[in-house]
Order: sequence, then structure tokens, then C-alpha cells
Amino acid sequence: MTRKPRQPGQPGQLRQGHLARRLIQLYGGLVLYGASSALLVRSGLGLEPWNVLHQGLAEHTGLSMGLVLTVVGAVVLLLWIPLRQRPGLGTVSNVLVIGAAMDATLSVVPDAHGWTPRITAMVAGIVLNGAATGLYIAARFGPGPRDGLMTGLNQRTGLSVRLVRTAVEITVVVTGFALGGTVGVGTLLYAVSIGPLAQVFLRVFAVPSTPYGRTVVAAGRPRRAILRR
Repeated sequence: MTRKPRQPGQPGQLRQGHLARRLIQLYGGLVLYGASSALLVRSGLGLEPWNVLHQGLAEHTGLSMGLVLTVVGAVVLLLWIPLRQRPGLGTVSNVLVIGAAMDATLSVVPDAHGWTPRITAMVAGIVLNGAATGLYIAARFGPGPRDGLMTGLNQRTGLSVRLVRTAVEITVVVTGFALGGTVGVGTLLYAVSIGPLAQVFLRVFAVPSTPYGRTVVAAGRPRRAILRR
């Protein structure tokens, strides 16, 4: 007897399509995250908390911001070991992709001059960063190294994620500012808007489960990782 070919919509093809969508979201989100962060750099009006630190370190080491971001991400990932956190594909990809995307964008996008271009770059950077966050977290391949650090400290200390995140981000902002990183209205606007933006885009980019079960490459809990800011 000859076997009938699989018809579209059968379990294997559905799982492959589901996985393909998640991978596209993961890497598209990470690239967009790096590009959006570069727009904030070019605006000159203030950076995200961790990028204040990355910029300050870049000023003192002579390395590119993207490379510093990658190195710091790798160091933070090592801190997961005593915290007993388990990285996923998204965690490792976060370390490798965002910094490269940031440097690539910085190489082609010049500094913004004049208030209108600077404010436009700042707002676009923040909104696109929210969209990027929704894309890669909704893909469910594991949190980024910095988000995993927050949740790991939460589990080990019993302190709330909000308190841990606030303490860590204040520390990195103060340290980065002391090293020469840019703090400004963009830093404040990012802090108050990224949570609501991420909530919206997580719903927009939510990946539905397949009716034939889940294809899990790396489990993640996106709401714990990003939304209790």
C-alpha cells in the first residue's frame, strides 16, 4: 500500500508553522530591540537604564556600545548560575543579537540635530522598543539575561520583582551616569511607558498554542520577566 501524503493542517505541519512563527518573532524582536535602542542613543535625550551603563562603559573602554552590551549580558548570564536560573534559546540569542543590531543601526543612523528630529527619534525608539519587547517575549523562548536576573533575585531573596528591578536599575543608572552615560527625559519617559507598551504589544503578538500540543524549545514566563516593572 502506498502512503497518502500529509494534508496541510495536519499536526506536524502545524507544529512547524507554529515554531517558525515563534522563531521569526524572537529574532525580529531582538533585531528591532537593538535598532530601537540605537535610536535612543542618536536622540541624545536619555537612554534605557541598562544602556546608560553600557554607554558609560563604552566611553571608558573604547569598545562599541553593542559590544559592551553583549559582554555585560554574558556576565549577567553567568550570575544565573548561583541563582539557579535556566537559560533558553531566547536568553542566549538576546546576548548575541541585540548588541550586533545596535551597532549595525548606529553605523548607518547619524546623530539627530534639532529638537524635532531628536524628539522624533526618542519617541520612535521607545515605542519600537515596546513593540520589540512584545515580539520576543511573546515568542516564549525564555527571558533576557537582565530580566532573568531580576526574577532569580526575586526567588532567592523573597523580595518583589518590582522592588528588585527598581533597586538594580537605579544602581545601573547611577553607575552609568557616573561613567558618562546619558540620562535625560528619554530615560524617564522610557521608565514610565515601557511597561504599558509591553503589555499592549504582548497581546498584539501573542502566539496561540497549537491544537496538537505545544512545541517547547525553552520555557519562559514573560509576564514575570518584564511586566512588573
